[in-house]
Amino acid sequence: MTTQEYLKKYYKGNLNDAIKRLNNGEAVQYIVGNVEFYNSIINVNKNVLIPRFETEELVEKTIYYIKKYFKDKIDILDLGTGSGCIAISLAKAIDSNVDAFDISDKALELARENAKINNVDVNFIKQDMTIPNDKMYDVVISNPPYLRDESEVEEIVKNNEPKLALYAADDGMYFYKKILENYKNNLKERFIIAFELGYNQADYLSEFAKKIYPNSEVIIDYDLTGYKRFLFVINID
Repeated sequence: MTTQEYLKKYYKGNLNDAIKRLNNGEAVQYIVGNVEFYNSIINVNKNVLIPRFETEELVEKTIYYIKKYFKDKIDILDLGTGSGCIAISLAKAIDSNVDAFDISDKALELARENAKINNVDVNFIKQDMTIPNDKMYDVVISNPPYLRDESEVEEIVKNNEPKLALYAADDGMYFYKKILENYKNNLKERFIIAFELGYNQADYLSEFAKKIYPNSEVIIDYDLTGYKRFLFVINID
């Protein structure tokens, strides 16, 4: 489906105005105002990243591991929730209590709206994702900012999506390393950590995770295009 065909199918307003916005470089998802994500409708605007197929894969793979290793109700934490797409999808699919952190008031406002639209309960909290609360979790999941600089991103992304959700220090590794280091005491005896990664970060982060969690299994998984895209740290023993 071409971008204009997508507009004709999903945009409810004046199509000519929408095409002008498209020609001016605005992302089609922001023009339409929502996306389909893992069997949910998620509203989006320029305060949040546009959910992508890779993040749907992260959700799907995480659900697989949760169902494989947990039978009872669990506690989940989504770090850097943005639109709330990950937290909402997990809350719909898994018997769970879900907390979700974000530093942006505007992102949290939209995430709460999306949870209401999708009829799920998620506890959205304004908090830096690198600073843990005092709760214990079975699952910690995140698709954090991971780009090193603007050279790694397409113009349409650079010109539309919030920089706060795109870029990270330490060659894009900052948030992964902080989460792995800082949340050790917030994980229950049996736990899963789940990350979406940048395309060239898997090898380094898997070794980093093994040093911090030497008794856990560290798994790298691939996206549909063949990139090493997901990291899971699993402790079930």
